Amino acid sequence: MKIAVAGTGYVGLVVGACLAENGNDVVCVDVDATKIRSLRQGRLPIYEPGLDELVRRNQSEQRLRFSTALGRSTRAAEVIFIAVGTPPDEDGSADVQYVLEAARQIARAMDGYRVIAIKSTVPVGTAARVRETIAEHTEQPFSVLSNPEFLKQGSAVDDFLKPDRVVIGADDERSAELMRSLYGPLTRTGAPIIVMDNASAELSKYAANAMLATRVSFMNEVANVCERVGADIDHVRRVVASDRRIGPSFLFPGIGYGGSCFPKDVQALVRSSRDVDYEFRILEAVETVNARQKKRLFEKMTAEMGSLRGKHIAVWGLAFKPRTDDMREAPSIVMIEALLAAGAKVVAYDPEAQKSARRIFGNRIALTRRSYDALEDADALAIMTEWSEFREPDFARMRDLMRAPLVFDGRNLFDTAQMSAHGFAYHSIGR
Repeated sequence: MKIAVAGTGYVGLVVGACLAENGNDVVCVDVDATKIRSLRQGRLPIYEPGLDELVRRNQSEQRLRFSTALGRSTRAAEVIFIAVGTPPDEDGSADVQYVLEAARQIARAMDGYRVIAIKSTVPVGTAARVRETIAEHTEQPFSVLSNPEFLKQGSAVDDFLKPDRVVIGADDERSAELMRSLYGPLTRTGAPIIVMDNASAELSKYAANAMLATRVSFMNEVANVCERVGADIDHVRRVVASDRRIGPSFLFPGIGYGGSCFPKDVQALVRSSRDVDYEFRILEAVETVNARQKKRLFEKMTAEMGSLRGKHIAVWGLAFKPRTDDMREAPSIVMIEALLAAGAKVVAYDPEAQKSARRIFGNRIALTRRSYDALEDADALAIMTEWSEFREPDFARMRDLMRAPLVFDGRNLFDTAQMSAHGFAYHSIGR
């Protein structure tokens, strides 16, 4: 099948490369000529495990191309995916101006029937707005459908190639059948292709992410109670996770969620609910809890150390989660800004997010190429991201490098008794 993908961010690039991997002829389009030039040269603008190899292989097989010409790509495609950004507006609602602009460009280039599939996470009613926008600029036949993505950064390639489910919001059988054919090879193991109306498909993405965000904030609240009553969140979590009605996913306490999806999608669902005169009070609380939890480790540090002025604080982990370089809404940003405001010197390490950190902090913090380099003469270590390489460090080396054996762990990587045996004063979440 001939496919065009408008947008080469996390979603668009993964969608394009994975569809090409299945044998489709795909062109990924972006208005950023510099980005397209880099992609043609094999340089990816993001880090996502497995994506680099996928892009190179399908470029060499000439199944995957990159272009700045959406019009020409539209005329050559049967299905056009819109995967452009929908950044939060000032009030937290999703800004769909780039989605509508892509729709206008597609409409002006159409020379026959096309299926326009919205991959971007958009508020309910966006498919209808896209349909109206296209109809204003063409008399050609077309279908607009919603096809939300459920990709997790750090495992996006596997998530696309081995989906839990495929959601298609379609108002006509012709476009739905075309999408069933496109996704058929990915669902041969039994993953369902769920066809529904546009509005339900649009809401399903927000609902799924909001539920996961709620689980995270709920467990963080329980962890905070554990600290006050002398309980251990690890024991509580195991009990909760063993209930088949609940399950074990997204029950690990920490320092709050971040990234490009949970914060934006929770905010957007709260705001869009208000637009229809409904107060989504659970999600309002989820937002409040998450914002407070991002400050939790700094509060522990100041309670233990007092004034941080002049202190050397090492930070392990900058990305909002492991296996990505994305720092959008990362708890590390809140932590580091608080440390800098308190007069501390911050020396940080992350295996993938160095460039992102430099864009955010400039020269206000020092960045090291190795994890242990950040520990030299450190008064304390703050662990912000649960990268695998942090899980089994050389504790003796850590203790020798640091001025004080003081660790604040926002991801509960280590056993408390083990840390005590290694001679560390160890502060974690909910234990």
